[in-house]
Amino acid sequence: MDYVSALVPPVVMAAFFIALVRVIVKTQGGAAKAKEDAAVDAALARAEGASKTSAGGDA
Repeated sequence: MDYVSALVPPVVMAAFFIALVRVIVKTQGGAAKAKEDAAVDAALARAEGASKTSAGGDA
């Protein structure tokens, strides 16, 4: 019976990992994808603008 107790934790962890991957894959895309992409693009543009502004002010 030692082999059963040795195999249970890895099997349980594998099951949770598979479930996590499935949830991540299922939540990709969907109705809010365009909105999320626009938010990321806006944040990147703000970060780029801030770095250019601070670099331009020192020169």
